[in-house]
Amino acid sequence: MDDVRQTDRPGRRTGRAPWSRARAVAAALVVPAVQMLSGCGLLSEGAEVVNVGYQSKTINTVNVGTLMRDRGEFEKALGQLGKSTGKKYRVVWQDFASGAPLTAQMIATHVDIGSMGDYPLLANGSKTKRYSDSETELIATTGYSLRGSLNQVVVPTGSAAHTLADLVGKRVSTSLGSAGDGMFSTALQHNGIDTHAIHIVNQDPSIGASAIDGGQVDALAQFVPWPQLVIFRNQGRLLYDGGDNEVPTFHGVVVRRQFADANHDVMAAFMQAMKTTTDYIVANPLSAALRVSQLTGIEPEVVYLYNGPNGLVSFDMTLKQQLVLAADNVKKFLVARGSVSKDFDVASFINDEYLRELFGPDYERRRADVANASRLTGYDGVCRQPVGDPAEASELWPQGAATTTVAATPTCLLRQVAATAAVRAAYVPDAISHTRLLANHAVWLDDPTAPAMQRYKPFATDAGAEFYRARHPAATPLTYPAAVAQSRSLG
Repeated sequence: MDDVRQTDRPGRRTGRAPWSRARAVAAALVVPAVQMLSGCGLLSEGAEVVNVGYQSKTINTVNVGTLMRDRGEFEKALGQLGKSTGKKYRVVWQDFASGAPLTAQMIATHVDIGSMGDYPLLANGSKTKRYSDSETELIATTGYSLRGSLNQVVVPTGSAAHTLADLVGKRVSTSLGSAGDGMFSTALQHNGIDTHAIHIVNQDPSIGASAIDGGQVDALAQFVPWPQLVIFRNQGRLLYDGGDNEVPTFHGVVVRRQFADANHDVMAAFMQAMKTTTDYIVANPLSAALRVSQLTGIEPEVVYLYNGPNGLVSFDMTLKQQLVLAADNVKKFLVARGSVSKDFDVASFINDEYLRELFGPDYERRRADVANASRLTGYDGVCRQPVGDPAEASELWPQGAATTTVAATPTCLLRQVAATAAVRAAYVPDAISHTRLLANHAVWLDDPTAPAMQRYKPFATDAGAEFYRARHPAATPLTYPAAVAQSRSLG
């Protein structure tokens, strides 16, 4: 615990970790004995141990967590490394519900590499900076949404709330310090609502999801995939899309600098394993969704909403400039909250050298590209049109089918649904934001002034539909079943 750090990297500190830190975190840490022994190498039979912290149910970190672990990609990469070094390596995986407890374990040096959302990432960097052996750096992105739609607010299906203002005086479940908490607080500020007028209930995501279903809270403000999971299970509806904050959101990977400096070859193996897993998700989104569902218990239809073509998550490892700028804004919020120190420097926290080593001269091109690598394309045989425009492209997953079919527009999707015996899931883009939605949970409008194949318009929220109606007064609301039935007449 008191090893002296020696490094020739500019701006990196050296020194000894204070012994008082162990007492400061001991009360907050409960680590299973076997996990502790594994982390210390006592059960590793001479192998060098790498401790990886992840969040199994956070869909946009599966490329460094659930799916990477299941596919054994890191172990394979370390096996190849061992052939050249003559060493044995052992990966110890530790699952967390959110970023805060993961950060506590990194402070205690029980986790070497971890993944979490943007708000917890900065809190992680600020808190670990106090200790030379646990100080971290942000080395990669796992998944992101430039619009910010990975964090959302849902209310019970029968709730009378239709705007954030309707939550004044109500109980809202969130995880303090999480990306969902940050999104909700920012949304309240943007809408001129006093945060003290909301009764915040600090709960883990799964507890909050149960609480909204049981009526113990009036709303749930959370990160991926919890809001859409509640919606899919018919326990709630979307009240507010975090994308309306117009702040990009992302999850990323942090590593203890002391560990990374001493194990550059292990970090290179980790980055290669991450790339292999990310490439697999992009190339095989349906298979990946089915497997993640088996591992986590999250319904595959919800997983596919996020990681499918044109999904809510763009899986990309590069540290894009838009995300770096967003991190600066997140810092301002967290400083005001007291979660991050004012002198914390975001720029020195970010280290893209491992990415540059992995991608070589192609890194800058990849970094500048913000198109979702997994795009919905093909040909719509019903409407007889090519599929490709992200603002319109839709997708149908028939019950019992091994593959999905594509539709050129949401209206064309409705026609396919009408002709399908049983539908497992149907996906459409929001008519304004183009955010991917579950068609049967969207708010639908019939706009007779629109072109025939674009007549039926889906929206994520009531507010979005009302915004459209204010500019298209001929548009009228209708239910999803009515939209499906009426679409038949367009044939």
